[in-house]
Amino acid sequence: MFLATAVVVHWQNAHVAVLWDASYTLDSATRIALGQMPYRDFPFVHAPLTFLIQAAIIRFTGRVFFHHVLYAAVMGGLGTVLAWRIVLRILCGRVPFAFTIALLLASPLAFLGVYSILPFPSYDCDCALAILVAVWCLQRIDSVETATRGVLWRGFWAGCAICLPLFVKQNMGIPFLLAAVGSVVVLVFANLARREKQQAENASTSAPLAVLAGAFITCFAALLVFHFTTGIHNYIHWTIDFATERRFPGLPAMAGIYSDASLHWTLPAVAVAIALLAWPRKAARFWTSIPAFLLLAAPFVFVLSALFMYYDDPDSFGDTLVTLWPLLMLLAAAAAVFNIVRLRSFTLRSFLALILLAAIHGTMLSQQLWGSTYAIWPMLAILIADLLIFIAGLPALNANRWFMPSIAGLIGVTLLVCGAFYTVSEERLSYVNLSAGPVEHSEFQQLAGASVPGPWLPELDEFLRYAAANIPQNDGLILLPGEDPFYFVTGRTPQFPVLLFDRTTDPYSPEETAALAGARNIRWLVVKRDLQIKEDVTPSRAATMKLLLQEFKPVAHLRGYDVYKRF
Repeated sequence: MFLATAVVVHWQNAHVAVLWDASYTLDSATRIALGQMPYRDFPFVHAPLTFLIQAAIIRFTGRVFFHHVLYAAVMGGLGTVLAWRIVLRILCGRVPFAFTIALLLASPLAFLGVYSILPFPSYDCDCALAILVAVWCLQRIDSVETATRGVLWRGFWAGCAICLPLFVKQNMGIPFLLAAVGSVVVLVFANLARREKQQAENASTSAPLAVLAGAFITCFAALLVFHFTTGIHNYIHWTIDFATERRFPGLPAMAGIYSDASLHWTLPAVAVAIALLAWPRKAARFWTSIPAFLLLAAPFVFVLSALFMYYDDPDSFGDTLVTLWPLLMLLAAAAAVFNIVRLRSFTLRSFLALILLAAIHGTMLSQQLWGSTYAIWPMLAILIADLLIFIAGLPALNANRWFMPSIAGLIGVTLLVCGAFYTVSEERLSYVNLSAGPVEHSEFQQLAGASVPGPWLPELDEFLRYAAANIPQNDGLILLPGEDPFYFVTGRTPQFPVLLFDRTTDPYSPEETAALAGARNIRWLVVKRDLQIKEDVTPSRAATMKLLLQEFKPVAHLRGYDVYKRF
């Protein structure tokens, strides 16, 4: 599974690169590697860990695009293996054929892994991997019977791990941390309220307390680091206040995920299936399991059949595939609440689905829900495993051993086939032009491993040669909208605070941009005409250009770029 996922990530990079996303990550990492401090020296709306990791790669291995491709392939493979181990631990001892079912649920992640769809370093993908690491650590302390030193250390490191997502992507990490800490607190009080054997009580309470201690110490240490480097106020202002102002959707948009029309028939079908499987009469259990299986299979068969209906329309098929998300999230939430309230199952395993659901909903905030599912398919596999445990406990399945591997096989085949088409069709990357011509490569060594269909890399090469010949190394530039990894390739130090002119990352009005250009002694303005991204999202582009062109005059007209200079 590791190799299969890594091969898919490498194959993706061999024929597609989204300059808009890759450039922001690599150029930001370059300026950090050169010594500029985010939040203090320039506005930065994202948590730091992804960029610090890429900056470390640049510092230790040089500026080569392929090094970052290799990082994505390795992390993608690791994410798939972690998800498989988590699913296997959930299923072992609780369902028949646990190993086979875990393999069926994890196999689609070769195409739907954390880095399989967006195949180069990204904060969403890194945060999804960090969440998998944290869940794996939490699982290691779930079934303890004695309060040994080893268990306490496991709890402590699990507490440290649940904090990591917060410093990779805040909209994912904050809800995950709050849900995890809240679950552990509930678990502590539930265990203290029990009147069982003293040894078991101490053990079940000590491990969660160690988790809380690890989380507190990690967050406190992080605050100290921010205090002595960027300043805590700067970090909170840019990553919480400003980011929330620019990206937080309204409640109607957040609830819109559950208004999908497919829920009108899939939810009743699944509800009837569960009612049939819970049938109390033993004589009828065999016959009720057959229609129950058909009803449970219906949503997945529908998605599988949609592949053939929308084969020539990847966008419509992608919309159909992601309708599985609201259905499975509602079912996972209901099953988790049932286990906790009705069965009074107070363990981390019982709270796992709720913790992941908090992270999933936080993930979907960043791109108005549907756009952000690309990195979190491993979490869906874990939710499905938790659902299968709930279904396996229903009375009708006690004598029907064929049921669980059959439904798991159908789910696995559906996600494998449909997920492969979803990734290969590049539907998730439809916001950029990917079919504008043959795959091109750059002649610059720093971009070895970058493959872009269309004219954008040859046009970038032409601009890079022009810059090397005509723009002094120490002159400041503004690049609109900042789609290219210019600073990563050239090693120049950015002198303007903003690298990517997008509503999320650019805090300045046109007037402030023009004033900063003068205050920072920016000598050059480079405007990219031929964008790979389909929509120019530069905020107030016309007003910004009008003000800047009062100071900058045209000096060159390249194939994809207009170059202006301040005289």
